[in-house]
Order: sequence, then structure tokens, then C-alpha cells
Amino acid sequence: MDEQIAVSFVDDEQAVRDAHVQTLELNGFEVRGYANAESVLEDLPADWPGVVVSDIRMPGMDGMQLLAALQQRDPDIPVVLVTGHGDVAMAVEAMRNGAYDFIEKPFSTERLIDSVRRAAGRRALSLENRRLRRELEIQSAPGPRLIGNSPAMRRLRETILRIADTDADVLILGETGTGKELVARALHEHSRRREHHFVPVNCGAVAENLIESELFGHEPGAFTGARGRRVGRFEHASGGTLFLDEIESMPMAVQVHLLRVLQERAVERLGSNEAIPLDLRVVAATKTDLGEASRAGDFREDLYYRLNVVSLEIPPLRDRLEDIPLLFQHFLLVACARYDAEVPTPGPEQMHALLSYRWPGNVRELRNVADRYVLLGDQLDYDLERLLHGGTQEPALILPQQVDSFEKCLIAQQLAIHKGSIKDTMVALGIPRKTLYDKMRKYGLDKKHYKQDPPD
Repeated sequence: MDEQIAVSFVDDEQAVRDAHVQTLELNGFEVRGYANAESVLEDLPADWPGVVVSDIRMPGMDGMQLLAALQQRDPDIPVVLVTGHGDVAMAVEAMRNGAYDFIEKPFSTERLIDSVRRAAGRRALSLENRRLRRELEIQSAPGPRLIGNSPAMRRLRETILRIADTDADVLILGETGTGKELVARALHEHSRRREHHFVPVNCGAVAENLIESELFGHEPGAFTGARGRRVGRFEHASGGTLFLDEIESMPMAVQVHLLRVLQERAVERLGSNEAIPLDLRVVAATKTDLGEASRAGDFREDLYYRLNVVSLEIPPLRDRLEDIPLLFQHFLLVACARYDAEVPTPGPEQMHALLSYRWPGNVRELRNVADRYVLLGDQLDYDLERLLHGGTQEPALILPQQVDSFEKCLIAQQLAIHKGSIKDTMVALGIPRKTLYDKMRKYGLDKKHYKQDPPD
């Protein structure tokens, strides 16, 4: 909001300075006037959230020199330069050197106000981008990163850390695109098995006539075409972790064999009678309700109970909307590194659209949108328009739900940025302490969850 926008106005002529300071204040800005450029440089703190408006022709350090000094300190600070002696060459030089705008005297009040408003909007976005980068750095430890500060993601990370170094088999539940393999890898990387193989198998992608050989291996002559010995995925994963994705797609005949291997922790290659001992953990993942499938006769009930020693449920993206800004920024950074591109900054309307969509494809769909945004630039607006109005998504949230989701996202984001500090969060949001506490209670947000860096 305008009343939160800070402006430093620099002009050596007091009458001119006072007049413009008053004009900006009457339009809702928080303004401080300076008689020289040196005073501004001494006064601005790090991550100052405002806009500098400066005359060019001044004794001592002039406006162009001030621009250069501010660029060295923080190239994202928007500087609007004003002069009565400017020409096209000077305007081009100022813009080339990083000025946000160039205003030639005499100018209208509307011209100045519009320039400052636009510059303030860019400054707010650049600072938000910077904060999100810091949040990503918090979660930048080696190994798979489960990004998000929503309560559901914090619980998921805590459970992973609690069970990671055990040998208990795990069943991961989650919709398509929620990151089931990422959770399985996190279990592996945080266990004592991390130095051994992590072996993923997509049960739905292996042909039914090949899956037994793929999983259990075979001896020469075990079947037509079996010319040599093959080590199966179970044997290859011994010492480490075997990840069976889309376990619900496994044929019934193979489920019987799998159950025996899980119970005995030994495998026999096809065509052999020799049992090979296994030391491994099995992590299975499904996008369907295996309990319901077993009751319907589509999945073996005994195998379901054998796999379901510990279950981890990954929340869909629509249930953790407050994680979207951090996730989207992460995917932008990854895409920019992959394609050697500059990091684009989505505007507030685009971010609101990201928060309004229901994301049936979950995190994978969000990542694809981020990739297209980096590659195609203005593709984001088209993507969001198509997603929100394409008619293929789930019913949109009604207005009160959208408002609540957006408000919860902003509060959780500021709590994370300020490490759970109520004082800093209420200042950042511009709301009284009691209002902040009431809204935190309403949305189930607890400051203690943000006091320390979240575990990876």
C-alpha cells in the first residue's frame, strides 16, 4: 500500500525539495528529504524497501554519481533521476547506468507519482525474490530437499527423520506429481544405507512378461531368450533401498513372489533354487488406496499389510498453498541454471493466480509451468489463463476460501522470513499484534515452527 512506500527525495534547493516532499506525502508516501547525495548514502540501511528520487545537477556528489554508488551497494534499489538540464544523451546514459526512470523538469505531479509507484512495485518484488532465495538457502543441504514450511510438510520431514535410519519398510501415499520418489530418496539419503544403491522401479512401466526377471533376476536358460545371468533389482539393491513406484500396477502373480521375498529377505533368480540373502529396505509408493483395492480383490491383502509397516502421506499441493511461492521460486532457479537464463520475477497478479489454481498435477505441474516461464517469458500469463479457465481443473475455491488461502500463505511466508518473530512479522504485514495472533490461531500457525531452520 502507498502509505508503506518509503521515498528518499534529494535536491539541493530547499524550496523545490520541500514542495516535492509535501506532494509525495499528500499522496500517501513516507518521504524524507535530503539536501545532498552523501546524506542519503549514510542513511539507507541494507534491504531498504523504498525508492530514491534525486536531482542530477547538485554540488558535490551529483545524481549520476549517487546512482553509481547505489548500484554498487544494491543494484535493485530503484533510482528516479530528475533534471532541468537533461537531454536525450543524458537520459540514455542514466538508463544505461541502471536508473529506473528519468524525469525532465518541468513535470506534472501525476508523472512523479506514477513513476514512484511503479518503482516501488519493482522494489517490493525484488526484495520478495531475495527473501525467497534466502528461504531456499535455508533448505540447501546436500540430498533431496522437501521444500515447504506448511504444517503438513513439517510433519512429513519430522517423520522421515524419525524413521529414516530404521529398517522398517515404508508405504508412501500421494497423488500423481506430489513427489513420492523424492520422499523415498530422502529416506535413503538420511539412513545408514546412503552409501549403497537407491534402486527405483516403476512397476507400471515394466512389461508384465518381464517384471519377474527385472525384479528377481534369472539364470541362463530360465526362459526363451535368457542367454546369460541377470542380476535383478532386489539383488542389486542389497545394502541399500529398493523403491517400488506404482505398486498398485504389479500383476497378481508377481505379488505372490514379492510377498515371499519380503518375508524371507532372500531372493531366488528365475531358473535357480539358490536363495540369495538380502539386506535392504523396501519403500513402495501408490497413488491409490491399497486397502480399498485389497478389499475389492485387486491387490493382495497380505502384501498390503506387509508393505504398510509405516505409511507416509504426501499432501497435495492444493492443501499447502502457502508453499507455492517458495516452490515456484525454487523451480525458477533450477530452470534458469539448466537453461542458462536470467531469473524472471512473477508479479503479484501472477502469484495470486498461482495460488488460486487447484493444481491437479501437483508439484510436477507447477515445475512445468516454471520451466515454460523461464523458456518463453510471457508464457506464464497464457498458462495461468488456460489453467484457471480451461475447464479441466477441479472446481475453484469460492471467494472466502481464496481470501483465506492467500492470507494464510502471506502470514506463513512472513513468519518463515522473520524466523518466527512476531514483532517483525506484524511490521512486515502492517497489522496489530492482536490481529496477527488471531489470524495465526485461525490458520493453525505456530511461531515456534519457524524459529529454526527446517530439516531437510
